[in-house]
Amino acid sequence: MVGWSKSNENLNQFDFAFAGGASGFITRAICQPLDVLKIRFQLQVEPISHRAIHNSKYRSIYQAVGLIVKEEGVKAFWKGHVPAQWLSISYGIAQFWTFEVLSRNVHKLTNNSNNVKPVINFACGSIAGSVATVVSFPFDVVRTRFVAQSEQRKVYHGMVAACREICAKEGPVVLFRGLWPTVLQIGPHAGAQFMCYKLFDDFYKRIIKAENTTLSSSLFAGSLAGLCAKAFIYPFDLVKKRLQVQGFHHARKHFGQTFHCEGLIDCFIRIYKIEGIPGYFKGLYPSLIKAVCATALHFSSYEMVCKLLVVLKETH
Repeated sequence: MVGWSKSNENLNQFDFAFAGGASGFITRAICQPLDVLKIRFQLQVEPISHRAIHNSKYRSIYQAVGLIVKEEGVKAFWKGHVPAQWLSISYGIAQFWTFEVLSRNVHKLTNNSNNVKPVINFACGSIAGSVATVVSFPFDVVRTRFVAQSEQRKVYHGMVAACREICAKEGPVVLFRGLWPTVLQIGPHAGAQFMCYKLFDDFYKRIIKAENTTLSSSLFAGSLAGLCAKAFIYPFDLVKKRLQVQGFHHARKHFGQTFHCEGLIDCFIRIYKIEGIPGYFKGLYPSLIKAVCATALHFSSYEMVCKLLVVLKETH
């Protein structure tokens, strides 16, 4: 269903947007705890180490889960879930709608030539990811602030209140802080996701000798696509999170050393000076776990919703 095919030619643009939004909602609801873990690791300046001299708050996935439950309760894993849902829904709508519209138009020009399919999927996916990022980015900033704040020093108590306070104290432009590294990250990331998804999906269908995409092929292709895409662009994701919490250090004293930077390049340089090369990959393991689960869910739920819409249209 992802990309042009005869099976989804009866679906319109609204159908693609609805399926994308539903996919974003389902994926976020299930994978939010992994996102919280990833962000906590990304924002920690101290090394992720068991050595006492480093005085690290979070030292491993298992230890971090236990500490968050002990200090903040299980509900902390869904901290910032409302803005995160707005982020995922708006991103899913914009991403899949843009990809489907672009791929349909390109199909008319290329007649769906197999020789250029990977390039087309990468290009359409990159554009779709970039558009979706710009549309959904303010929700990402607010979500990061909610996850970053401590239960002992709450600053924001609701999404609307958070947006008002950020705009009043720091200016509306802050809602787009970190946009540049995010676009640099998401463009090739989304392109790689769509390209790898289609390649792995076709490979799986050839192995099992099936013509149409199934739930199992979608989960298989989505998980591998998420793993491959995330591994290559991870440092940009970490830098984005560091930029999004600039000016928010007063609420993060409970988490250890704070981090100050001035822009994208300065952020990369400071991370290297203070934390070294490993600093660019903090939170990589929970991020890869999340990427595998989230991408598999994202694509498979989109495929299933599209199939359901096709069935509903045929029965009416």
